[in-house]
Amino acid sequence: MQYSKLLNTIDNIGYRSNRRTFPGFSKPDQRLHHLEPRGALKLDLEPGDLVRIDWLGGAAKLGLLAFRGSGQNAMSALGIDHSKPLNFTDFESGALTGWLVSNGANPGHAIRAANLFANAEAVVLSSIEPVTVWITNPVSADALIELGAGGSVQVEHVPSRPDRFHLPEPLGHVTEEFTVSRGTAHAYEVPKGHLVQIIDVEGQQCSDFQALRQDALDAGLERAIDGTATRSMVRRAYPTPGLFAKFFDLDLRPMMELVQDTCGRHDTFGLACTARGYEERGYPGHLNCSDNISNALDRYGVPRKPAWPAINFFWNTWIDDHHGLATEESHSRPGDYVVLKALEDLVCVSTACPDDLDPINGWNPTDVHVRIYAPEAPIQRAVAYRKKEDAPMQVSTPSAFHERTSALTSNFAPARDLWVPDHFPATGVLGEYWACREKATLQDMSGLRKFDIIGPDAERLLQRALTRDVSRLAVWRGSYALMCDETGAVIDDGTLFRLSPTLFRWCCGSEESARVLETLASDEGLQVRVEHLGGSLPNLALQGPQSRDVLRKILFTQPTVPSIDQMKWFGVTVARLHHRDGPAFMLSRTGYTGELGYEIFCAKSDALAIWDAVMAAGEGYGVVPMGNAALEIIRIEAGLAAAGAEFAPGVTAHEAGLGFAITKGKTGFVGEAALARSADNPAKVLRGLAFAGDEAPRHGTHVFHGERPVGVVTSATMSPTLGHAIAMARLAVEFSETGTALEVGQLDGHMKRLPTTVTDVPFVDPTRTRARA
Repeated sequence: MQYSKLLNTIDNIGYRSNRRTFPGFSKPDQRLHHLEPRGALKLDLEPGDLVRIDWLGGAAKLGLLAFRGSGQNAMSALGIDHSKPLNFTDFESGALTGWLVSNGANPGHAIRAANLFANAEAVVLSSIEPVTVWITNPVSADALIELGAGGSVQVEHVPSRPDRFHLPEPLGHVTEEFTVSRGTAHAYEVPKGHLVQIIDVEGQQCSDFQALRQDALDAGLERAIDGTATRSMVRRAYPTPGLFAKFFDLDLRPMMELVQDTCGRHDTFGLACTARGYEERGYPGHLNCSDNISNALDRYGVPRKPAWPAINFFWNTWIDDHHGLATEESHSRPGDYVVLKALEDLVCVSTACPDDLDPINGWNPTDVHVRIYAPEAPIQRAVAYRKKEDAPMQVSTPSAFHERTSALTSNFAPARDLWVPDHFPATGVLGEYWACREKATLQDMSGLRKFDIIGPDAERLLQRALTRDVSRLAVWRGSYALMCDETGAVIDDGTLFRLSPTLFRWCCGSEESARVLETLASDEGLQVRVEHLGGSLPNLALQGPQSRDVLRKILFTQPTVPSIDQMKWFGVTVARLHHRDGPAFMLSRTGYTGELGYEIFCAKSDALAIWDAVMAAGEGYGVVPMGNAALEIIRIEAGLAAAGAEFAPGVTAHEAGLGFAITKGKTGFVGEAALARSADNPAKVLRGLAFAGDEAPRHGTHVFHGERPVGVVTSATMSPTLGHAIAMARLAVEFSETGTALEVGQLDGHMKRLPTTVTDVPFVDPTRTRARA
């Protein structure tokens, strides 16, 4: 049977039933949305579509609005005849207001909404005509900060036509789109400034991509994206999984730049599959991407090639320590995509790979869809973020402070689902570092996860989940704590604040914290809610010896809560900006620097006003914004642990150097038995390493005693304060005594060694005198 005929019979021989699925993505006619406190969600419904709403936390009510295309009220299409004027101040209403204006409605007039009240059962709605629905999750900013009011909601949109959501919504004005059928390729033109989106329709499908400069083709030349030139220009010596920020040709001219990537697993430069590759495996005549690319480019006069180099979108590859380049089934889900911007007039070609002999397409070739967008399409730079492998995709978005930080730097990096600054060129990393040590710095830390734990059994739940004795935590106090699994390994760390006898706020690094808390509460039948605050509570860190003086100029606190001068280390209060009617925010005397410092948690709508007020008050104190690069130096000097470095799966709290966060004598918490064993007989401990020179080793580098590795570097940096390189390392206890001489292996671990001496952590201010000042 010819391969082209075999493709048409795949559905009939059961391959599609073997497609690996992901909860929430296994059916392309379903879409899940997470609506956080003070958020708003827009859905476009067709007749017969269903919307299911589940309350996940303590949200008492939701607002529901429906409009026809002309902006007219369409609540009757949902079978709802009761509504009342909408309060635009109870949620982040900017997106809704903008939509109303663009659709001819006047937000200044009374906009009416229906209330949907929390119910033990889900609420299901359906429309009898095409409508646009907005769902709001209202809660006042004051209530969110002071009372823990609000909660998250899950909204599921199930369309009446199963094929409607095979593709993601367009990102802007589409000038051309087409489907590349499985086992084929298609060539197309992308003018300069336009954007191209390559979409994996059903998931786990690879798509080879190549682009050639149009001006070179017109001159009889061939200038395609070149792997060696690209790797050299972006300073990456070898091809690695993932994508480069820009792609170059042999003339070293930039041809394309990456704008969005929702998958994160690609092979930037291998060869597209070839006829020879299939022949040598016993499949002569098998369709292959290289021949398909040559066929597609014939009309542009491009010479044929037996093997085409290509960017292999969605091909899941990685570098294995034992086997070199390894590959497995693709990580891409249905609707995953890549967006690139053309920097020249280009001729491009995309394939839908026909390989059904390997795991790269899940043994099941499917289609690829391509869209081309006009230059004015409002597509922001973004990567995908998922709270869990099977969770709905979120693309990284600017934080609530982005309007201010983006005016000062273009150096941003993703922090979970947000873009946050890495450094600010006007000051530089070292300038930010010394400002934090000597004056004060302001940093966007909104990537921190926040959860409210509320109810009569809140304390009991946290006693089970955390290593600290929560019963000793007074109202308006906080405590650094760990959440461990049964083996004693750290799942997450964070700061727990007590805002009332039955209200706690857990500020941590991972959504896994909430999943653990929810599972424990359910298994033990506890009366407690775990509310996901999501991005509704952005936060700043004001750190440095002048931070208290800066805040004194702008704070107002009621006499019923601690004032800034009454707040001790790990104290917390609720304050207002300037006066009793100013925006409310939660203020804690905490930070990640080891310096005197504070953290500010506020509503999105108040974020810019608070940033401006702090920066204005700090002008006389030398306050500057700080990014993550300077923070990394400071937190290593302070001996503060980081996820994926000092603690990771398989590393107990004691091995991570976090035994101090376990309350002595506490019982009944998860991981207690394992931690008791490791406390008495630790095999490894976290220690400091001091180097004579400035060269800092990389994370994961082995520490040697003679020829034998005896530990591993977890974090390292050049310390400006100490004047030499330092590192934290997990060492075998036999070689962990202060003053022990060891070596850190560079290159292959043996060709080059960095002499080092075991020392204590923290490296700077070991008694935390500065933070307690």
